[in-house]
Amino acid sequence: MSHPAAGADRLSVILLEPDCAPGLWASVDSGEMEVLIPELLLLRMEQDPIHRHKDVLAHTIAVVGKTEPEITVRLGALFHDIGKPRTRSFEHGDVTFRHHEAVGARMARRRLTTLGYEEQLVEEVAELVRLSGRFKGYSDGWSDSAVRRYARDAGPLLGRLNHMIRCDCTTRNREKAAGIQAAMDDLEARIQSLAEEERRAAERPGLDGQAVMERLGLEPGREVGEALAFLLAIKRSEGDLETEELLRRLDAWWAERA
Repeated sequence: MSHPAAGADRLSVILLEPDCAPGLWASVDSGEMEVLIPELLLLRMEQDPIHRHKDVLAHTIAVVGKTEPEITVRLGALFHDIGKPRTRSFEHGDVTFRHHEAVGARMARRRLTTLGYEEQLVEEVAELVRLSGRFKGYSDGWSDSAVRRYARDAGPLLGRLNHMIRCDCTTRNREKAAGIQAAMDDLEARIQSLAEEERRAAERPGLDGQAVMERLGLEPGREVGEALAFLLAIKRSEGDLETEELLRRLDAWWAERA
């Protein structure tokens, strides 16, 4: 390839086929992938204890093939286990790949840059790879703060990260596969619920408590809170209104109570 961008163009053509698995295998078998992503071929020799029925390369291509044909998520899926050969260790007879996501993120950044991908895409893919293993701890029980941290760290990549994680399940055990999808359903529901709670907590009525007390001649207490709740309900249903209009409605509300 005479120009780095030619590598990015060729890899994107393969990955953006609706069914990209045959093209990926053809690239591997022809030797083309050794030029595009030589690190990927090392996965063929790696046996993952979690996916005992296949080597990591077969698992990786299966995951990529399940994702939607969008370049960021497909590149993320292609590189999500790229760091495993460099992080393999044996502890108490078990194979582990500690911190392979962080190592893989750095490897993905270097390789995608070499291939000629744009910087923003490179950083987004590296971030997907870095965060790809975070969900594995969810079944151990996450606090609300951990759920918020996961969503905050993913930022605008949250939807694509969750989609990639859902696809990173190639087990033949239907019960286990269903459990993973149910756990992701639960996480997404909690993210939405917490976001709604935060949105509502961040809302403020059009007048503050001091303005309400001065208008109605009140001291701090329950009635001030009720007045603020009334004003907040107006904001939620009608948006921001002019101060004079809010004062007029506050007066009418207070008169009705009297």
